[in-house]
Amino acid sequence: MFESVQGLLDEHDSIQAQLGDPAVYADQRLARKLGRRSAQLNGIVEAYHKWEGIRDDLAAAKEMAAEDPEFAAEVPELEAALETAAAKLRRLLIPRDPDDARNVILEVKGGEGGDEAALFAGDLLRMYTRYAESRGWKTEIISSTESDLGGYKDVQVAVKGNSNDPAEGVYARLKFEGGVHRVQRVPVTESQGRIHTSAAGVLVLPEVDEPEELEINQNDLKIDVYRSSGPGASP
Repeated sequence: MFESVQGLLDEHDSIQAQLGDPAVYADQRLARKLGRRSAQLNGIVEAYHKWEGIRDDLAAAKEMAAEDPEFAAEVPELEAALETAAAKLRRLLIPRDPDDARNVILEVKGGEGGDEAALFAGDLLRMYTRYAESRGWKTEIISSTESDLGGYKDVQVAVKGNSNDPAEGVYARLKFEGGVHRVQRVPVTESQGRIHTSAAGVLVLPEVDEPEELEINQNDLKIDVYRSSGPGASP
């Protein structure tokens, strides 16, 4: 059972060895990549060792049960604990979205509803920034277009987390927020108390790594030069 975990354990050991090498941190892109992968594997490694420990305890208890009633009494409890540990490990082995641990660029854009939609977009932005604050994330407005009444016609925000754990990643927590959000309410722009429906679009993009430097060999370039001909052409 769980024979496939050994490959992940070996990968985890290899990554830990690389992260222990100071030379790795000269390449920040590589260091971030290794850090994210290490965080993805940490939970699996811990869950596997816990399952393995309970399995060994259960085997020992069964072996001693015939001679000692106290060990026999532990067997049902250990069997239940083993099943719980196995279930958790199986869940962790389900492949995750590789972008879950990444930071995000969040865009909120007012849609149908005019000034009220812009106000709703502002409400959504405040909701997301307060949620980020509650999780200890940092937010920074990249660009914005404000409306006359204090809302946002559109706004882009960088949201940065504080953990490489995919389960706690910014993208993992926010990716399902993408889409069109609607609200029905009496807006501040309405003088007769009528209910309006307004909409705002939310886009959640995982932050990409900085591109590697591109080196172009001049010998690989082919340059063609063309000149027009006919009336009006330069000599």
